[in-house]
Amino acid sequence: MFITNILLFVSLMTGVFAPEDKPKAQAFDWNNATVYFMLTDRFNNGDTSNDSNFARKDDTKQLRQFTGGDIKGITQKIEEGYFNKLGVDAIWFSPVNEQIHGSVNEGQGNTYAFHGYWIKDWTSMEPNFGTEADLAELMEAAHTKNIRVLMDVIINHTGPVTEKDPVWPADWVRTEPQCEYKDYNSTVFCTLVKNLPDVRTDQTEEVEIPEALLKKWEKQGRKQKELDELDAFFARTGYPRTPRYYIIKWITDYIRKFGIDGFRVDTVKHTEADVWADLAKEAQLAFEDWKANNPEPIQENHDFFMLAETYNYNANNGRIFDFGDKKVDYFANGFHSQINFGFKGDANKSYEELFSSYAAFLNGGDLSEVTFMNYVSSHDDSWPFDKERKRTYESATKLLLCPGQAQIYYGDEIARPLIIEGAEGDVNLRSIMTWDDSYDKDLLEHWQKLGTFRHAHPAVGAGEHKMLNNTPYVFMRSYVKGSKQDRVIVGLDLPNEKFSVNVRDYYKDGDLLMDSYTHDYYTVVNGEIVINTEAGIVLLSKVEK
Repeated sequence: MFITNILLFVSLMTGVFAPEDKPKAQAFDWNNATVYFMLTDRFNNGDTSNDSNFARKDDTKQLRQFTGGDIKGITQKIEEGYFNKLGVDAIWFSPVNEQIHGSVNEGQGNTYAFHGYWIKDWTSMEPNFGTEADLAELMEAAHTKNIRVLMDVIINHTGPVTEKDPVWPADWVRTEPQCEYKDYNSTVFCTLVKNLPDVRTDQTEEVEIPEALLKKWEKQGRKQKELDELDAFFARTGYPRTPRYYIIKWITDYIRKFGIDGFRVDTVKHTEADVWADLAKEAQLAFEDWKANNPEPIQENHDFFMLAETYNYNANNGRIFDFGDKKVDYFANGFHSQINFGFKGDANKSYEELFSSYAAFLNGGDLSEVTFMNYVSSHDDSWPFDKERKRTYESATKLLLCPGQAQIYYGDEIARPLIIEGAEGDVNLRSIMTWDDSYDKDLLEHWQKLGTFRHAHPAVGAGEHKMLNNTPYVFMRSYVKGSKQDRVIVGLDLPNEKFSVNVRDYYKDGDLLMDSYTHDYYTVVNGEIVINTEAGIVLLSKVEK
């Protein structure tokens, strides 16, 4: 550290470095995005007045009731700068459409639709989560903080049927057979589970709007407006009035109203691929309409973003998802990225094996024009990378420094427990976010340092990878896109002693590199930098003056 400090002092005295100098932040690239995913109900309660609606009073098992989290709670954390401190580029929250009113017992006790995936009405907001005004406020707050927003959307299914929630008409949904997942047909034209009606996206005959929905619109004084908008949509597009196109119209309305930046699309492999191509087309048109009427620098140079939840998709499989009897390229049907279910296993590999293989997928491989999103834990994955939260620092390092996009699941950054005493099933993964002082502050700081470094450097997630040194382990990432260039050098599991790294092919003598982890500085001398850190990690980039 003594040598490093001497170099910094000399630089300051000679004018090579000024205190305000810092590595130059690069333009946003979706391929490098860090996305923070939260269950709306479980993240933060910003408005206690909306905690109870529709007489949802049935007894439930632990963590199976609405607990108060809402859109205002997310906005609160946006405005506090919580996501910016983590280096988050975009937030994705669970669906906020109106949910079924009744409870359902799937074998582990009564459950309400706190998770957001049991939609009753695509044209209304769920009051437990908030109002359209709340969503508009969230969008404005996010964009002001340079954060994009992914909305979680569903076309595949409605919510379950209960005494309070009648089944949709038979020409809208099928209630059998239940999926067997043996081939394409038994995965697509079926219900995911018992009592989860499957939307007939393959319907070719035109259908009427359900009478219950018409009565609701009339009671709310919006029936004619809704009908006029549907007439305009079908006149413009020429689409038949079938279930898929009604729902596509309803969910793309949120883009036109609020400026949503992208969709995270649920249960992609359970619906025909051309449904998603249609959705992507209409979403982009809606996005262009929003941008034309609401010019914002955050959206100027980007298309609408589409992320697929294709259950069990693995980056190792490239562009193709194989049903056994049929292969589908969802990237060719509107998607820019797919969630990579393989990362949680691949993360057990060494740093170099993991990083080099993933970089090869994205640079010159099948996925060179698209990307994938890695994660260590999620809301419905019972076998996350670190279920017992014993490898929390490793989780952060591998996730945030790996090529591809990164999904932080709420609480990963503070080791929110994934095993809850008394809880059964997936609700273990869905506990309430901790906002008191009981978390590991050093761990949060580690996530923040890695996240802000990644945010500043598209080379981390979207660049080419090259190992510079095996032991100690040091690698470089280099990014070139048009006129934009970025390069970083990272060292991991470093010894607490000096060692040199040859960088002459990438930097010239006198170049000053800053370590974003410790804010130490290193000068290139004779084509080398001499690293000396007690942190065990360096995150280096060139200081631009």
